[in-house]
Amino acid sequence: MKNLFFLAVVVFFVLLSCRNDDRSVQQIDQVLNIYIDSAGQDMLNTKIKGSYTTVRWNDINGLTDNSPVSFNTAKDADTLNYMEYLAGAKRIAVDSSGGSKTYESRINLFLTKKINDSTNSVGKDLMVIHYTSTPDLFEVSKIWYNNILKFTKVQGKPNIVKITK
Repeated sequence: MKNLFFLAVVVFFVLLSCRNDDRSVQQIDQVLNIYIDSAGQDMLNTKIKGSYTTVRWNDINGLTDNSPVSFNTAKDADTLNYMEYLAGAKRIAVDSSGGSKTYESRINLFLTKKINDSTNSVGKDLMVIHYTSTPDLFEVSKIWYNNILKFTKVQGKPNIVKITK
């Protein structure tokens, strides 16, 4: 009985290793680097007067009214600050034609700026991200910021979005 079980396990693994899997692995390209400037000033540098002191993101399609979206702040080689977004906002299917699908994420950005020692100003902006998905590739395809198209994907290039306020 032991030998029969052992033989069945060996045959199972042999058959499993011989299967032909022609499916390719789907490539993922969804990292965004978002810069915000005003008249050449890095608005994400909290050490510069007039810049944003805090930035919060909220998923409009989230499960609740307050669905925070995670992002990281970083500096590039020129020491400019940017927001790096990987994923986290809910994606809604908006189109399914041909061999591809389009998904959309909608995010409110709350940008707080210090006016004086006792007053802050909070601005609310809207970012809409479109993703294209095929069996081979899932990628960011377009980004609108306050209803203005700010980014269209160029194959092989990083997803850098520059917002001027």
